[in-house]
Amino acid sequence: MNVEIRDQKFRSIVGDNLEIEEIGSGFEFTEGPIWNHVEKHLIFSDIPGNRMRIWRPDGSIETWRQPSNMANGNAYDADGRVVTCEHATSRVTRTESDGSITVLATHFGDKELNSPNDIVVKRDRSIYFTDPGFGRGEYYGRPRPQQLDFQGVYRLDPDTSELTLLVDDFDQPNGLCFSLDESRLFVNDTMRAHVRVFDVNASGTLENGRVWAEVTDERDGAPDGAPDGMKVDSAGNLFVTGPGGIHVFAPDATCLGVIYTPQGCANFCWGDDDLKSLFLTASTSLYRVRVKVAGKLSF
Repeated sequence: MNVEIRDQKFRSIVGDNLEIEEIGSGFEFTEGPIWNHVEKHLIFSDIPGNRMRIWRPDGSIETWRQPSNMANGNAYDADGRVVTCEHATSRVTRTESDGSITVLATHFGDKELNSPNDIVVKRDRSIYFTDPGFGRGEYYGRPRPQQLDFQGVYRLDPDTSELTLLVDDFDQPNGLCFSLDESRLFVNDTMRAHVRVFDVNASGTLENGRVWAEVTDERDGAPDGAPDGMKVDSAGNLFVTGPGGIHVFAPDATCLGVIYTPQGCANFCWGDDDLKSLFLTASTSLYRVRVKVAGKLSF
């Protein structure tokens, strides 16, 4: 059985027993999947492979950007442009409609960002991203000393391009997502194995941070995995990667169950016409699984 049901609500959100379809393989380490509901395709990163790829429903997979500067997380902005976190350059960039690259952020003050990791775009066009140190090590990035002495979460203003440090007390901040009404921002901390939630002020800053849920598995022989990619579906349920696959939480932080994946899952997104296909970037492969509650449009 490829699910663990901890609460009966899981059955109506995910299902009882899932068919996990492999739709791509042979990569090095997949991440950053984003679904384009207009053009009907999926873009995802292969971090050590130093490229981004595009998957189409006919099963074809092509290179979308190479080199990608070891891109990790991606998101669409309101105009359907891709904003990307680059490990090798410590940059946040935007791919314009003509394919050119605009650099959005590289430094905080006079120091380089660590290695921007995951990214979301608010409806007011402001960009939020996490900045752990993972991309300054072997395999997932370019080994080099870290200039900042903290790992933070940032907001990039859409009008002024001002970069604001929002939180600086994470061990390694990773996945992040807004609640449906964008009144709260969820950010997970990989090394501490928990999800924190913050209230979002009118100015876009954060306050009242608190631990919202633990993402752990205390069973003997529990599979490896830690909080990484994270998103909410159209009903406000929070999905986050963790031990064994994807852990599903109700809006009240009750853990409803786990979708077990064939390989360690780093990230995911919803796609296909009804947004009920969950596309999983899991180690060396790309998978798809059908669930019962749709995701939400990304732009």
